[in-house]
Amino acid sequence: MEEISRGAIRNSNELEFAIFCVENVAIELGVPAEKVYRALTIQSNLLRQYIIPEYEMLHTQGKEYIVADIIETMKEAGVEI
Repeated sequence: MEEISRGAIRNSNELEFAIFCVENVAIELGVPAEKVYRALTIQSNLLRQYIIPEYEMLHTQGKEYIVADIIETMKEAGVEI
């Protein structure tokens, strides 16, 4: 059986969470979701290196915390939108 790489989306819950994160960060920043998605996947690899690996911890938090945490992580990584 092929090993799943760290950060790979493994199920529908993680996929829904990734979509939730992208959409809500976009709303908070007032930009299109596509721009946030590109920032988290092309400009950086935060979706696979942070958001999905930390799903178990992050998804238990409130929306405001999650969005603020992702935006702060983007700033720390030098990701600009």
